[in-house]
Amino acid sequence: SKWVFETGDSDGRCEWTGRGPLMMPWSDHGAAMVPLVMQNENKTPFDGDPRNALAAVLKRFAALGLRPVPAFELEFYLVDPKAVDGALSNPLTGASIIREGVLSLDDLDDFDAILTDIYDGCKIQSVAADAAISESGIGQFEVNLRHSEDAMKVADDAMLFKNVVKSVARKHGLAASFMAKPFAQRPGSGLHMHFSILDGAGANIFDNGDADGSAMLLHAVAGVLAAMPESMLLFAPHLNSYRRLTPDQHAPMVTCWGYENRTAAVRIPGGPSSQRRIEHRVAGADTNAYLVMAAILGAALTGIEGEMQPPKAIKSSAYDVDNAHMPTLPLSWQDSLDAFMAGKMLKHFIPDILRDMVVKTKQQEMRRFNEMVTPFEYQSYLDQV
Repeated sequence: SKWVFETGDSDGRCEWTGRGPLMMPWSDHGAAMVPLVMQNENKTPFDGDPRNALAAVLKRFAALGLRPVPAFELEFYLVDPKAVDGALSNPLTGASIIREGVLSLDDLDDFDAILTDIYDGCKIQSVAADAAISESGIGQFEVNLRHSEDAMKVADDAMLFKNVVKSVARKHGLAASFMAKPFAQRPGSGLHMHFSILDGAGANIFDNGDADGSAMLLHAVAGVLAAMPESMLLFAPHLNSYRRLTPDQHAPMVTCWGYENRTAAVRIPGGPSSQRRIEHRVAGADTNAYLVMAAILGAALTGIEGEMQPPKAIKSSAYDVDNAHMPTLPLSWQDSLDAFMAGKMLKHFIPDILRDMVVKTKQQEMRRFNEMVTPFEYQSYLDQV
């Protein structure tokens, strides 16, 4: 790689983000972590750092007197690393868990000790974790990270939250998985991002007093939809990511939007008009929060600046044949890489160095996968052909 050997594998410069030190209560040695951001030797931001890409997008909003107010919903599985297929046992009774209880209070009670430690860890690290719910899969949970006018903190929180959950799970003898689709017969895990945008007076520019939202809302939706195909590699960065994108699993497969429609890639939630916002539902839990937020907010700003217009909102299921005319998202790893490389919009807010790093990393990862012989191949062909 030209970022390693062609530079002589030289050291780089990192600078404190201003947050921390953050104590790690799951450590037996009183350890703490200090979040850093990468810089060039002249102390300017290094364009290969995803956090710096997001910072540049946020500066563009600030130059226009605008402030994005994002929030994340993050799903994950707790699994037993010693069991076949990670099958969980009830931590209170030791019995195998066979129910799939979405919004189950029993699941929250059964895993209360782990969830409490997760929330304690979040509090110590100032990660703004909000409500936790039991999701559809066995051992699957969702935690909301609270919205904030400090968009960078929201992205930082998402990255720190993953570390908290994984560390606490290990402390309890379990593992936490943020794979997009860790189990073939269970639902996948997503990273949904909600956001509104405030003007200089603190007013929500998506709110015009009615249920449809403002022209600014429509412009932002149009920008997000236009950039979605070429952004897919950032929303679904791994081979496994595409196993989540299947019909009737609340995972988007086409570029569409709708009011209160969870089958759409972009949903406009209901509620008071003052809370009018966009929910972007495409990204999996296996993504980088800085890249996801930079891609979504950059696309929304492009739509606003260009006064772009979205297609008509859908009212039925996005999986219905009546909606077959809608553009399909890239639904394979290679197609997403091709769309990312050919795209025109992302170039305006994802630096060339970072784009090149993403492409080279994914190409290397693909080569490694293509060199593997899978268990399926052994089962199907070893003594059969």
